[in-house]
Amino acid sequence: MTLPVIEEGAKKSNVLWLGLPSGVRLAWHAWHDGAIYVVTGGQEQSLPGLAELAAARGEIEVVLRSKDNGAELVRFPAAAEVVDQAAAPEAVAALAKERLNARDAAGLTTRWAEGSTVVRLTPRINPQT
Repeated sequence: MTLPVIEEGAKKSNVLWLGLPSGVRLAWHAWHDGAIYVVTGGQEQSLPGLAELAAARGEIEVVLRSKDNGAELVRFPAAAEVVDQAAAPEAVAALAKERLNARDAAGLTTRWAEGSTVVRLTPRINPQT
């Protein structure tokens, strides 16, 4: 697996599956600058254990599936880390753009800064493949 394969899969799929300590969870996401970004907590998607795993800079399994038929496109480990939202405005903007049906689109990123955790999932790829 290569980063371009992961990137293509992430861009073609608007959801992914995360292997969390609490079990496998579906999440919406955004691809930005070589990584996948998700938001959890507050009034956003509940991804139990992800914020803690990211705070400890742990690793998580990510599965991307096809929008068309649900077939697995790619499965890979990713390094999880909490994003300083103020220091990464482009990543947060990319994530906000992917947020469908937000009740307060204008105040979305402010609400995230106050009560949600944005997490960057950087694919760990084997340079030999």
